[in-house]
Amino acid sequence: MVITLLLAGCAQGGHGASAGEAAGLPPLAEIAAAANPAALSGPTSVPAAHSAIEPITKNPQPQLPAKVLSVPRTGNAEVIVKSVERIVPLSLTGAVADYVQAYGFANNIVGRDISTSIPGRDEQIPVVTRGGHSVDAESVLSLNPTLVITDGTVGPADVIAQLADAGVAVVYVDPAASYEESYKQAEQVAAALGVPELAEQVISRARAAITAKEAEIARLRPNDEDKIPSAAFLYMRGAGIFYLFGEGSGIDALFASLGVKDVAKQIGWQGQRPMNDEALVSADPQVLVVMTKGLASVGGVDGMLTTHPATALTTAGKNRRVIDVPDTALFTSAVRVPQVLDGLARAFYAPESLPASKATK
Repeated sequence: MVITLLLAGCAQGGHGASAGEAAGLPPLAEIAAAANPAALSGPTSVPAAHSAIEPITKNPQPQLPAKVLSVPRTGNAEVIVKSVERIVPLSLTGAVADYVQAYGFANNIVGRDISTSIPGRDEQIPVVTRGGHSVDAESVLSLNPTLVITDGTVGPADVIAQLADAGVAVVYVDPAASYEESYKQAEQVAAALGVPELAEQVISRARAAITAKEAEIARLRPNDEDKIPSAAFLYMRGAGIFYLFGEGSGIDALFASLGVKDVAKQIGWQGQRPMNDEALVSADPQVLVVMTKGLASVGGVDGMLTTHPATALTTAGKNRRVIDVPDTALFTSAVRVPQVLDGLARAFYAPESLPASKATK
């Protein structure tokens, strides 16, 4: 999902190992939750795990040429896709590439964004983005792509236009910040690849995997409402960038699946907006969720508490209860959501199951 989120993990979903299993940890069904997750203290790091996505078919049969609706911000347009032999999927989170793989076209990917990982092929596929979100037109064109699919979260737009002017079929799909928006993106990617009939299979599998993971997590969630932790997601980059993510950001969907109390929802916070210190202190989350690189940019937990003093005044800050998650994990495709939920569930409810955790009762 965009800023989107996550995955993989249940056997039912068929997307590969969960975050825990990929890190050599026991499945959620075999771990015990803390007696009072709301009262834990100390930091926890969610392990990075980017397992392979099992394709819905290993021999897709695209129907080409395909007339596809491209949806750039400048206005919708029809694009004719004649070949999917050489694909460059582009997004800030790797979500577009996730779906290209899910439809069975992993071997057709010839260039990738920095967030995309294709186990076993990463070293063979050049990265065509700089600084995480800036596309290098020459790098892309040197790969002789026949199709570029992007959700518009990387750019600049004039560089993407340059690719189209060079004769490459460029298809924009909508960015996604919720499960349902990610399913729509799945349909759009399928259409661009000439396999629209496969979309429902991929979406159904993703839905089933998320539902199954939510059921596993529900077993860890305390019955006592007072023991369910309240949480906030903060996006930070050094001293200058400090945002709280609320409704419609994608984080709200994850928190709902995890069953934790979303303080941004409780205070009516919409989207992603600069954090108001007074609002954060008033909301008083028991857990702060951050990106790993964002936490590093302020010097870790100690640096965060001094760089952004409002965090130190919350219960989470006083208890140093901070969960950091790999940057590209929180916002990705729906097919990766189960993997992220798996890692976050361990961090919230059973941090002792994670080897790097320093959380205590």
